Amino acid sequence: MFYRLMKMIVGPVLRLFFRPWVEGEEHIPDRGPAILASNHLSFSDSFFLPVVVPRRITFLAKSDYFTGRGVKGRLTAAFFKGVGQLPVDRTGGRASEAALNAGLKVLREEHLFGIYPEGTRSPDGRLYRGKTGIARLALESHAPVIPVAMIDTEKIQPPGKIVPKVMRVGIRVGEPLDFSRYEGMEDDRFILRAITDEIMYALMELSGQEYVDVYAADAKKRIDEARKQAAKAADTTAGVAEPDADAGPTPNDESGGSGRPAA
Repeated sequence: MFYRLMKMIVGPVLRLFFRPWVEGEEHIPDRGPAILASNHLSFSDSFFLPVVVPRRITFLAKSDYFTGRGVKGRLTAAFFKGVGQLPVDRTGGRASEAALNAGLKVLREEHLFGIYPEGTRSPDGRLYRGKTGIARLALESHAPVIPVAMIDTEKIQPPGKIVPKVMRVGIRVGEPLDFSRYEGMEDDRFILRAITDEIMYALMELSGQEYVDVYAADAKKRIDEARKQAAKAADTTAGVAEPDADAGPTPNDESGGSGRPAA
């Protein structure tokens, strides 16, 4: 009920201000399970896609959204729980297994399941390497994978920006991908990687993004480290005092204080 209420309230606002255009919506089935695999450019991605798709979509959301403290944290947690989003711990291992099982439950109930194969938002607008959890989900659920490309959402709300810029965004939906030929191979890591790469290639074709064959989380770490190093270098440079022209010669002044080069 809360999901429908949010669509009734938020949907018209987003349509009015951002006028999202959609291509290929006919590829999303009217009934039955399907996995919507989307690129991830902005926090707002999880709002625009549900607005343009009549059926309910259940997404995985990072567990941090459900464990925040204070008024803001509680409101955020209440919102994500209310719209039926599922928390996922991105540390891997058993946490990843729990997320997979949650997704399987949604698909076995004949619903739409949304997932961002990159695992996190792109730090620079490029498309990054997909994680193989989506491949296991596709093989174990037997559900088709529908690639979905969000267009320009990173421009309206880059990471760290709260108030979005008003401009038009788009959503491009590709043809369903069928991986039934790999049935029974969900434990083969090479098959899982091949399936995942096929999904990411479809997303690259739809979105027009440059593809980078590293994980987005690793790219974020490198970018953050580079920023820290740059800031540290800037601080070091700023801390070096300029010589005072009126202070007279320094001990290492080769002119000997005469103002002329030493002989």
